[in-house]
Amino acid sequence: MHVRPLPARTGRRHGTARAGALRLASATVAAACAAFALPAPAPGAAQASLQGTVTGAGKPLQGSQVTLMAGSRSGATELGRATADAHGSFRITYTKPAGGVLYVEAASRQAHRLRLRSVVGFGAGGAVHERTATKVTVNELTTVAATYALARFSGRRGVAGPAPGLQNAAATSFNLADPTTGKPGRPLTGDSANSETLATQNTLANLVSLCATDNAGCDKLIRLATPSGGSTPADTVQAVLGLVQNPTQSPDRLQALARTAKTFTPALTAAPRSWVLAVRLTASQVYAPGRIAFDAKGNVWASNNWKPGTRDASPYVTVQDPTGRSVLGSPISGGGMKGGAWGLAIDHDGSVWAPSYGGNAMSKYSSSGTPLSPSAGWKDGDLVKPQGVAVDQRGNIWIANSHGLKGKPGAGSVVVYPHGDPSKAVTITDKSFNHPFAVQIDGRGRAWVTNSHLSYQEVREAGRPSDIGGSVTIIGPDFKPVSSTTDKSLQAPLGFALDSKGNAWVASFFSGAVTEIRPNGTVAGVHRLPKRVFPWSVAVDGQDRVWVAGFGNSSVTLLCGVNSAACPSGASAGTVLSPADGFRNKAIQHLTAVQIDSSGNAWVANNWSKLVPPTGGTGLVELVGVATPVCTPLTPLPARPSSATTTACPK
Repeated sequence: MHVRPLPARTGRRHGTARAGALRLASATVAAACAAFALPAPAPGAAQASLQGTVTGAGKPLQGSQVTLMAGSRSGATELGRATADAHGSFRITYTKPAGGVLYVEAASRQAHRLRLRSVVGFGAGGAVHERTATKVTVNELTTVAATYALARFSGRRGVAGPAPGLQNAAATSFNLADPTTGKPGRPLTGDSANSETLATQNTLANLVSLCATDNAGCDKLIRLATPSGGSTPADTVQAVLGLVQNPTQSPDRLQALARTAKTFTPALTAAPRSWVLAVRLTASQVYAPGRIAFDAKGNVWASNNWKPGTRDASPYVTVQDPTGRSVLGSPISGGGMKGGAWGLAIDHDGSVWAPSYGGNAMSKYSSSGTPLSPSAGWKDGDLVKPQGVAVDQRGNIWIANSHGLKGKPGAGSVVVYPHGDPSKAVTITDKSFNHPFAVQIDGRGRAWVTNSHLSYQEVREAGRPSDIGGSVTIIGPDFKPVSSTTDKSLQAPLGFALDSKGNAWVASFFSGAVTEIRPNGTVAGVHRLPKRVFPWSVAVDGQDRVWVAGFGNSSVTLLCGVNSAACPSGASAGTVLSPADGFRNKAIQHLTAVQIDSSGNAWVANNWSKLVPPTGGTGLVELVGVATPVCTPLTPLPARPSSATTTACPK
């Protein structure tokens, strides 16, 4: 590793106004500050009624104690309770609270470890319009769905946490299971790419069903779901929650145990790689997506390389809500978009900035989806094939200009729009620049930039060179480069992320490594992945754990970060916590992006579906409940939402 200071002669010029055995810390958002406090009812709220049915292993659970609960940022509280009759039916009359989520829990008198759960609805505050059911089914499938979706808001005192993550998490549960019917959600049954997840969820539901029929099998489930050195689950909800938090826990033995139950089909016929539930969500024009960003409500924006079924540049950016539905008029055209490659950032006003790779321009959209840039985009700063984009603390827009300057291919530059004003563009050049790719801002307002040494197209289509090289440049808030980091591990470095301590975690495409770089630019560690992973992008969650998107083997790898308390005993920075070749699923294609939302889901972008011939990927994939939530949009370092203050995230 070598860190060299950069010369003070850095030029600037102005453009014109032309436009594994994973174990998470048991503390959750809910446990941090949950207290049994009643959410205030909506002004003038009337009595509401909930009817439902409780079943176990497909049969009514007579005598079950059913409790309707409300969860909010203030804590969890009981709204009403009932006893299921001979048909498993119940009715609860309650006063609907303002905001938060509603869920039902059912405990069997005969099977003391059997606890079932179902989401009833959620109030305003998230990206999805509020929804409350009047009829609900409570069974093993809804238990798995609710537990996975609300995993980062669940503790032994109930479900609680801040908006919008809590409400969006509840909405996500409807994709896994319909709480009205108790059957799998539409994304799982309507998309063959989600067949593996459908079978995995059914297998988990069959495991829960053992506690309704087989005490010995139930006891075995509890034992197998107990992580090494961890606490024994008290009931089936806690057992499922443990598998969300420890997705590599006992896959062989648990799957073998599940085969003794036949309530839910189709189920897995072989042991899974992990217990991760990955759901592909498709929407119009979400094709060959390159980059993802979440807005303050939790909507997921994506840049898209190509038009569906072609290699023609896409004129759209797309927006999906947390359940995958197109919103804000998506797909959104105009503003100069022509093939959004690998850039997307949201500024302090909620506006979205997306580089138009094919248009050599920047596009901008309002938080409601209206194009704000001219029809050809903004080209100020001599943009040529712009890639990564970031917003700093002062509202400056930083752009990795991968091919500029014009007439100097391979050099590249970094362009800044001060306070978001293209007419005042500053173009930064330096001899360390070589196809700048990604840019991120640290807590000191400095911009970190990866130099990939190859063009975007060359990276995706090249073979494996022996020594392509690469580097990371740090630029000060005054727009002057400070230092450049080189290391043998940096072979075509692409996406990266900064953790809460300001360390950079850089994915190098050809070395198969994630290089950890300290805030002073020195290399802290080189963490090797199997070379077939070809890592492309990195995200850091609210406990500083590191998520890596693999383009080569279509995988998501999880590494322990600098917070060893969030990792299993004995793990340290760089320890692989996922299976050796990452979390894999039929829904996951060749990936170029991974991001964490405020509900604790990891989202990835299916950029390609086939390597030969190059074929675009379809949709985004959500790994439900696997990560620790982060505030969105990034602020710029990852911060965990809190219920302890009036505002859950920094402004």
